Amino acid sequence: MTGNPPSPPPAKAAEPEPEDAPEGSITRLLAEYLRPHRRPLALTVALQIVGTMASLYVPTLNADLVNNGVAQGDTAYVLRHGAIMLAVTLVQITASGFAVYFGARAAMGLGRDLRADLFAQIQRFSGAEMERFGAPSLVTRATNDITQVVTMLVMGLTLLLTAPIAAFGGLALALSLDVPMSGVLFAAIPVMALIIYCIVAAMVPASRVMQRRIDGINRVMREHITGIRVIRAFVRDDHEQQRFTRANAELTEASLKVGHVQAFFGATAMVFGNLTSIAIVWLGAGRIADGTMQIGDLIAFLTYAGMILGAVMMSMGVFMTAPRAKVAAGRLREVLDTEPGIADPAEPVTELAGVGELRVEGVTFRYAGAEAAVLHDVDLVARPGQTTAIIGSTGAGKTTLLHLIPRLFDVDAGGIRVDGVDVREMDRALIARTIGLVPQRAYLFSGTVASNLRYGDPDASDEVLWRALEVAQAAGFVRAMPDGLDTVIGQGGTTVSGGQRQRLAIARTLVARPKIYLFDDSFSALDTATDAALRAALATEIADAAQVIVAQRVSTIRDADRIVVLDAGRVVGTGTHEELLADNPVYAEIVNSQRTLQEAL
Repeated sequence: MTGNPPSPPPAKAAEPEPEDAPEGSITRLLAEYLRPHRRPLALTVALQIVGTMASLYVPTLNADLVNNGVAQGDTAYVLRHGAIMLAVTLVQITASGFAVYFGARAAMGLGRDLRADLFAQIQRFSGAEMERFGAPSLVTRATNDITQVVTMLVMGLTLLLTAPIAAFGGLALALSLDVPMSGVLFAAIPVMALIIYCIVAAMVPASRVMQRRIDGINRVMREHITGIRVIRAFVRDDHEQQRFTRANAELTEASLKVGHVQAFFGATAMVFGNLTSIAIVWLGAGRIADGTMQIGDLIAFLTYAGMILGAVMMSMGVFMTAPRAKVAAGRLREVLDTEPGIADPAEPVTELAGVGELRVEGVTFRYAGAEAAVLHDVDLVARPGQTTAIIGSTGAGKTTLLHLIPRLFDVDAGGIRVDGVDVREMDRALIARTIGLVPQRAYLFSGTVASNLRYGDPDASDEVLWRALEVAQAAGFVRAMPDGLDTVIGQGGTTVSGGQRQRLAIARTLVARPKIYLFDDSFSALDTATDAALRAALATEIADAAQVIVAQRVSTIRDADRIVVLDAGRVVGTGTHEELLADNPVYAEIVNSQRTLQEAL
């Protein structure tokens, strides 16, 4: 729900990712969200151990086959040991395949749970938290960041889990074959570990920048898609193309830095691994020549060396993804750990005994980070069966005041009471049932006309929907639609006009039947005749409810029971149209300016 509040300085500045966002701990995130998936995790670990041990046993069998079968020309021995090798290989393939299956199930389950919790947390956010993070960043966190964590977990369960078993097991079996030759491996492993450390140290800052650049390109794309009509109306296509090109170039540059790090260290590790293999062959050839080593043992030693270096290379692949996953986990943790500025009361009021009297008492409010308060000591009373109007110049705080009533923000001082109960003590469902807000820029969801109207009451019948449309002066154009109530509405209501969107939003609120109606300049897109017909229908339909109307046009609110004049966030006058016109210079100035405009027209 949006309107026209004064723009606090941090509201737009908070849209990009903060430079000092905490990284958090990926181990903490994984420990919390993998707890419900302990069984597939345990199966994954057990199967990976079985598969890795089987793969370690194959080179020993192969060495025995070469030394005692091939070298001796014993065909029966070759066939017998070949069958054993085949059986061990089948065990390895089966165990590894099921390990990948159960690991993927655990990782995808974590992604599902993480998305659900992130969505639920965002649902609890107030306007302040939404402004702090920004929609593009939240979308990136709910999609790309979760994907980074899940990808790292899949690689960790399928590759990193087997690496230490393969490395230490291979090293132990290599030692059992030839101790002096194992010195090559003892020299190679620390160098490979150093390469992994350098990868992590270089990737973390580069990954953090890359995630911010993804936020930036999402922001540009979102603004371009949402504001496409404005862009074309002002012929700003070239300007928007330049913005996108700049954001795209920044993302490309950040991606290239990550790619350069991965390519350099990956190539370095590959070269070093090949040099290690050359050293083993060179030393092994000499030992075979002097009769201290058999050729089968050299083949097995080379295989174990390849497994050890391969395990390190696999670990390197995981560690290349780990920095991005670490940054992503920190960004997710930041959202999940953020306490919403508007907290639910410990023992909320769930029912009201009164008929819907609204009192705003000494309300003062300032946006987070703003230098000055938007509202100062505002008092207002809206009684059932009466219409209370709020008028004032742009930036006077009219929309902000309306947003405080249903507790989209919390007041800094004073209180807002409905039937004597402070809204901060009320259950959110009770607030929704009691207070209905119709924003100026009405938003419709993708779906049908009926599904949008039933946001007010999911169980409302078609008769109730048509009645609300009649009162909102929307029944005519809905009947003219191809499928009536079942006509599909585009996301945001882009398939209907601004005036139709406003009337459908009014009808949606009428379906909910709240005790208090808040109209935030909700008639601004209507022509004079439709405006008058709608207000006349509302006067009959919701005669027993309290109405609070924010309007720019004096003609919309001149018949209100009480008019409140706001100026720079303060109440400077209260009364009827005639009383204010005679005694209040601010109201008189507004009226005279509109009269002058009408005369000029």
